[in-house]
Amino acid sequence: MTDYSEEIVQIINKAKEIIDSKHDRDEKLAAVSHLLKDEISYYDWVGFYIADQSKKELILGPFVGEPTEHTRIAFGEGICGQAAAIRKPFVVQDVRKETNYLSCSVKVMSEIVFPIIKDDKVVGELDIDSHTLSPFTDKDSALLGEICTLIALLF
Repeated sequence: MTDYSEEIVQIINKAKEIIDSKHDRDEKLAAVSHLLKDEISYYDWVGFYIADQSKKELILGPFVGEPTEHTRIAFGEGICGQAAAIRKPFVVQDVRKETNYLSCSVKVMSEIVFPIIKDDKVVGELDIDSHTLSPFTDKDSALLGEICTLIALLF
């Protein structure tokens, strides 16, 4: 693990405990969603999408936050679909400036998406919406990258 702040280390350790528990995958994903939303004040919607490689689409999995109508997203569509297509994290500090943004709520100002990759394939994604403009930093990227590496073990 890289040189992280104590706060990030604590969150990662809590996530490891969840991932190592005897619960099923969806219960673990739900618990990690709650952990992240509870620990980071500007994470207003936290959820996972599960990839269906045969259809090249993402299917909504466990999440915490307001309901979303986006239960299936094609690779390349919206922020989540773009991250799946390019297989890299996607950070949008102001969704109003993004032409390929799928709006879930007028409250959402920013979004960060991390693909979950296993065996060189996107198996899912971690999606986080914020009601705050430009909240995401390198600290978020470090935390979420580590979380997604751990989550990949569940697939």
